[in-house]
Amino acid sequence: MGGICYFGSQRFIGAVNGVLVLAIILSFAALVAVASGDLHWEALLKANFEAVPMSIPIIALSFVYQNVVPVLCTNLEGDLTKIRTAIVLGTAIPLGLFLVWNAVILGTITSADVSSDNFIDPLQQLRSSNGVVGPIIEVFSLLAIATSYIGFVLGLSDFLADLLKLPAGQSKPLPYLLTLVPPLILSLLDPEIFFKALDFAGTYGVLVLFGILPAAMSWLDRRSNSITSMRLPKLVPGGQLTLAVIGGGAGWVILSELLENLGKT
Repeated sequence: MGGICYFGSQRFIGAVNGVLVLAIILSFAALVAVASGDLHWEALLKANFEAVPMSIPIIALSFVYQNVVPVLCTNLEGDLTKIRTAIVLGTAIPLGLFLVWNAVILGTITSADVSSDNFIDPLQQLRSSNGVVGPIIEVFSLLAIATSYIGFVLGLSDFLADLLKLPAGQSKPLPYLLTLVPPLILSLLDPEIFFKALDFAGTYGVLVLFGILPAAMSWLDRRSNSITSMRLPKLVPGGQLTLAVIGGGAGWVILSELLENLGKT
């Protein structure tokens, strides 16, 4: 996949990504169809609001798209309508898939499983109840990683090229090597590092980079505009209250996670 991102043209990468997206939708539909055969609808009426704060870092990490916006703007030649459509649909489709998948997973957990001392992993439960589920999960997981892999590789390598101030249009092997090789080495040294990094990156990386910093930058920019005569259009509705909610909410999640980790140690 890294080789495709480096050697492939924009059209070829788009075609590969389109095939992968179609395949992931088909595998997802097959997985939901098979897994929903033993769905307990009453289980979907139960809620555990105490688990919401712990889920926010994973949700934030799952719906990060800001890192590919520069590449998106370049590929769509700055067409604002197309860019907005790509961002909205590109976020809405995974959201729908997440909600359906969560409904299937939560619907397979019975009250007996929750109350028992040995809690059963829903995926393991699906694998044991239906032998077809295992191969479908493997295919779906591989496709899910591949589709997100393309966006992250293109976005991160483009950022590294800007950081290293490489001339535009030049073949840039160094940014791709810096993007691909370190994760490969870490994953080979510790195959479980991805699961350890998910919570850490979602809490401290994503929420700081895409939660606190944008709100603070916009706040300072608006404050400076109010002092000078230069007026720029405000793209975020709700004024300073919206920025305070975004930055404060991200800060609250980070602080609560930090206190919880300190309490464990």
